[in-house]
Amino acid sequence: MSVSMYAIAIPTFQKQLSALDAMLDKAADYAATKKIDMAVLLGARLYPDMFNLTRQVQLATDFAKAAPARLAGLDVPSFPDTETTLPELKERLAKTQAMLAAYKPEQLEGSEAKQVTLKLGGNEVTFSGQDYLLHVALPNFYFHCATAYGILRHNGLEIGKRDFVRR
Repeated sequence: MSVSMYAIAIPTFQKQLSALDAMLDKAADYAATKKIDMAVLLGARLYPDMFNLTRQVQLATDFAKAAPARLAGLDVPSFPDTETTLPELKERLAKTQAMLAAYKPEQLEGSEAKQVTLKLGGNEVTFSGQDYLLHVALPNFYFHCATAYGILRHNGLEIGKRDFVRR
């Protein structure tokens, strides 16, 4: 029995973005309780050459909105990366969730064999839809979600694996 590309992609992105959204809520409560300017957390990074929390959230949403669009043969939706506040990041998450909720399984049907071409490092690279989803989109998506989690945890937010996997 095969699993549909829709079943792999859409619920996965939705669930993890929901977990990320909930972690941001906890971060807001934490910042208020500890009297930390939320801008400090949004600007935090794990290492000087890594992206900050804001950019990690932006990139997670970018992968979540781009993958199904590419697999469905649609233009990849573009958001300007202008968020500087928690409400703006939460709005970006909500917009991405709304886009994901609008997809129908038939839009991704057969996309495992579709050719997806990306420009990586200045070169065009072509993947099958299945390889793109499983070996490019999902790993990158999870990387940015996990890094956002790591930034929050590193800055004292009491979150754990249950917050990340949200069952």
